[in-house]
Amino acid sequence: MTSAARTPQGRGRLGSKLSGIAVALGCVLFLGGFVWGALLYQPYTVPTDSMSPTISAGDRVLAERIDGSEVRRGDVVVFKDKNWGDLPMVKRVVAVGGDRVACCTDGKLTVNGKQIDETYLKPGEPAATSGIPTVTVPEGRLFLLGDERSGSLDSSAHLKDVGHGTVERANVDARVDAVAWPLDGMLPSPDGFADLPGGTSQPGPLRLLVGAVVLGAVLVLGGAAYGPIAGRLGRRRAGTERELAGVG
Repeated sequence: MTSAARTPQGRGRLGSKLSGIAVALGCVLFLGGFVWGALLYQPYTVPTDSMSPTISAGDRVLAERIDGSEVRRGDVVVFKDKNWGDLPMVKRVVAVGGDRVACCTDGKLTVNGKQIDETYLKPGEPAATSGIPTVTVPEGRLFLLGDERSGSLDSSAHLKDVGHGTVERANVDARVDAVAWPLDGMLPSPDGFADLPGGTSQPGPLRLLVGAVVLGAVLVLGGAAYGPIAGRLGRRRAGTERELAGVG
């Protein structure tokens, strides 16, 4: 009963220690989340509507830095190709090396003879505004299309280039995980490619990083607020005890 931890002073010291631990842990999570995110992710501003409605002109996206060998069908990637221009471009990978891609059967893109359900296109929009002849993608290269098929200068517009408009995997810098501004969140999974060999990519650790930053901020603010709140409660308690003592 006489333990210091059970006295107001003991509880105060314990609370101070716990609040200090909370602030320290919060700083680690908050700063660590930002640093880890800066190492893994690169922000890009998309200049055109070629990826709408998934990504609109002016949107700020977060793209995970990856090696081109990690790219899978359905990924939205950031890349540079000298035949396409000098600036980074954002397109969706619809076929990889060895695939046969064509359009359109019943208005849908086909990869290796399988019709792809492209749920990310605008409702009622065809998979291409003009037919794409059957193209066999060379090994180590990617066939990319914009989600806005009517206005995207993508592989379908470069069919006469080397590799039938395909892009080398090595030219990919990053894979887009989310639209950061406006706050549209994570890109939806391209389920239409899931049944093809290799499946689709899993999102990077962006949710984990955001969770660490938010939790860190809560711990820092909560720990820092403990001192003023505890002091105010202590003064109120002391005042109440004096009043009761005076009444007695």
